[in-house]
Amino acid sequence: MTFFEAVKTVFRKYAEFGGRAARPEFWWFALFSALVSAALNALSLPVTAAIYGPNVGILSSHALESGIAGRTGYSSVSFAGVWGVVVLLPSLAVTVRRLRDAGRNWTELFWILLPIAGAIVLIVHLAEPTKGVDAAGPGVPAAPPAGPPTEPPSTPPSSPPQADV
Repeated sequence: MTFFEAVKTVFRKYAEFGGRAARPEFWWFALFSALVSAALNALSLPVTAAIYGPNVGILSSHALESGIAGRTGYSSVSFAGVWGVVVLLPSLAVTVRRLRDAGRNWTELFWILLPIAGAIVLIVHLAEPTKGVDAAGPGVPAAPPAGPPTEPPSTPPSSPPQADV
């Protein structure tokens, strides 16, 4: 799966929590989301400078005299915040599908609530290979194990009915 295919797939299945997401689909979308977020954060700085002036800083004399100290930084326009809201549902959906593909339960997503160690555990789970699918690919249920079909255990033969004498 290519970068653009992964991004299109995630946005096409933006609210689909069922099914599976292969590793490339998840990680390409994570990269895309991080790059867009970084670009939008970088865009917030020039917008702030354009609004308040290039020499305005939190401790500059102009900021203290004009009363705008503390209002600089990312407070003017945060396109990255809007982006975070836009990709929240698709990110959750692809993460749940990826955990399922790795043979994990969706509740493993709650590891993220544990600071630092939880993020590490979740990343390790998300990086695990696909489990439970055959060569047909993700989204296809696993084939039954190879070998002779197993028969249910036989019940012991019942005794023949007794004739009345």
